[in-house]
Amino acid sequence: MTRSFYPVARRDDLVEDLFGIPVADPYRWLEDGRHVDVRTWAAAQDRLFRACRVRWDQRRSWAALVDEVSSFGVSDSPMVRGQVRFFAEQRPGDEQRRLLVVDADGNRRVLLDPVRIDPSGHTGLYAWWPSREGERVAVQLEVGEQPGNEITVLDARTGETVDGPLPRTRNTSLAWLPGGDAFYYVSRAPDEELADGDTRLQRRVRLHRIGTPWQADTVVFGGDDAPDDYYGLAVGADGRHLAITALAGPASPNDVYVAELADPAAPCFTRIVNRNTTPARVLPRFLADGDLLLVTDHQAPCGRVCRADPRDPGPAAWRTLVPEDPEAPLDECLVLDDPALPRPLLLVARARHGVSTVTLHDLASGRPLTRLPLPGAGVVSSLRTNLPHGSHAWFGYCDPATPPAVHRYDALSGTLERETGATTAGPAPEIISRSVRYPARDGTEVTLFLFTPAGEDEGPRPTLLYGYGSFGMPMRPWFFPMAAAWVAAGGTYAVACVRGGGEGGRHWHEAGRGPYKRRAISDFNDAAAWLIRTGRTTPGQLVSYGQSGGGLLVTAAAVRRPDLYAAVIAAGPLCDMVRYERFGLGRTWTEEFGTASRPDQLRWLLGYSPYHNVTPGTPYPAFLLAGAVTDLQTGEAHVTKMCAALQHATSGDRPILMRREPDTAHAASPASKERALTADLLAFAGEYTGLSPKRPTTRPYEDTAEPD
Repeated sequence: MTRSFYPVARRDDLVEDLFGIPVADPYRWLEDGRHVDVRTWAAAQDRLFRACRVRWDQRRSWAALVDEVSSFGVSDSPMVRGQVRFFAEQRPGDEQRRLLVVDADGNRRVLLDPVRIDPSGHTGLYAWWPSREGERVAVQLEVGEQPGNEITVLDARTGETVDGPLPRTRNTSLAWLPGGDAFYYVSRAPDEELADGDTRLQRRVRLHRIGTPWQADTVVFGGDDAPDDYYGLAVGADGRHLAITALAGPASPNDVYVAELADPAAPCFTRIVNRNTTPARVLPRFLADGDLLLVTDHQAPCGRVCRADPRDPGPAAWRTLVPEDPEAPLDECLVLDDPALPRPLLLVARARHGVSTVTLHDLASGRPLTRLPLPGAGVVSSLRTNLPHGSHAWFGYCDPATPPAVHRYDALSGTLERETGATTAGPAPEIISRSVRYPARDGTEVTLFLFTPAGEDEGPRPTLLYGYGSFGMPMRPWFFPMAAAWVAAGGTYAVACVRGGGEGGRHWHEAGRGPYKRRAISDFNDAAAWLIRTGRTTPGQLVSYGQSGGGLLVTAAAVRRPDLYAAVIAAGPLCDMVRYERFGLGRTWTEEFGTASRPDQLRWLLGYSPYHNVTPGTPYPAFLLAGAVTDLQTGEAHVTKMCAALQHATSGDRPILMRREPDTAHAASPASKERALTADLLAFAGEYTGLSPKRPTTRPYEDTAEPD
């Protein structure tokens, strides 16, 4: 495809002088998505994408395969309040999840079905928080696939609305007080209280009492001194203590404040962790005796569990219960303290080379007692117990060949059983999963997960290489419909655990963030080179794929080494790293990437920014840049500007395409739209690697069990 086939994009001679560095930005005009010129150009790109897609002969076959391997049912642990269980379920044919309740008598009923509210399927269940007694539940819906912005309170017995909506609560945290008549939550300050043009987060922690107007809610924490802080809330089991975490970004060190609740409307806070003097992540929970349980990476990059006295809360006085394991980063922990137990217990989930382990400890001493037998070498998530005092633990489990299932551990009997879970619509493919290590160019060993068809030789075969490498988020061997479909068709799905992620704890994250972000990009290209060098694939069979921060990773990697890839797929990516702070939530990510407002950090950003490193005359691989028109996370301009830059620059004959999703968000979509997107991405990848869907050797998966 030559340049003449692409819609014409005006190329301006805009060059800014930033700290003496000339920075060209020829497609800045594309940042205004409302301008008629931008809408006209984008509509032409939409037509180009559809014209190319119609020539992908295997798309319908890919869509059918995606339908077969997509999972349905209950995939996450229930929230159990007393004898009442709350959980989400998505049945085959459902566009959205439904919120269900099982009461003390075992009666199972639908509490909230978003499709009844919006038959179009564009309203979904975003979050829910049951009260401690299980009589009420606060819920958020996502409207038009945008994260929930209002809280509504429902009666858990009837489903009727008893309070709300409470506005401006996007990305909130919520903690109920005992009795179910009040809760703390996080909301943005009203516009009338802010200066004109103030686009900062400006969140406040408020106390809401059921039945009172939101305008009367008392602000108990937050102010102008931290306009972009995120807040997390936790109330002790007895309702007498409140803990607040405050952090500046998704993976930043945080402050911890605690208060006694003699008057819930006027808590007096003490800061027990100062992120400036203790630059670490610290997650607090109150124990039954009033002490604090702290999960932290302070002096333990892979995490440890500590106990602290709120009267002497300094880090020097913390008592380690479960020490760090340098080979197994800590994921979660859970307290079981039902009075019927012989002693309070602590469950700890870790990941060793990406594979989960769960161990049981004595809460008082931290002494290990036993290790829970898991179904396989997979991933454990969402440890939960019944509140206020639990004797059971629920958790999710999956692996590359097994859709998510919910398991329950009974600490009274010591038994573990599968309670319910999801299943695929068709037969689940047989997938061989293994973890290997490859050398990065500086000699560091990096983990690579390989998912391959059972009973076939290692290759070379078409390979889809995935990565993320930001915010300390670890990659794991999860069940992923896109991976299952690719492997079912005979390909290899690979996941590179590059630096910048959390696979090796805080040090692994720090080794690939800020001034070291280029290491993550090099690690990804080194994974591609290793796959080629070891004969598992070839450059003509290799596609890279990333989402959001992973979209930055794969576009930057391909711009640096276009010879390694046949095609590149970037969904919701970051591409213009000089101006990313101006779009979406970018201003809260400067600790991860850096800021263009400082000359030293501007140089980091320019060194790897995909948009600024596109080179005219380069034969780039095929590109599919997928994005939402209304992306509130990263903004849509990254996709449009990168598409225009690549179409202008490439000397190759492989297409540079843009797939836009109107009226959707950064990640969430109705099920049919998610499957359609996945089918398009796979069809694109298959078109440029030669992989076609075929009927795989499969095994049936057991029927889904209903919760009792």
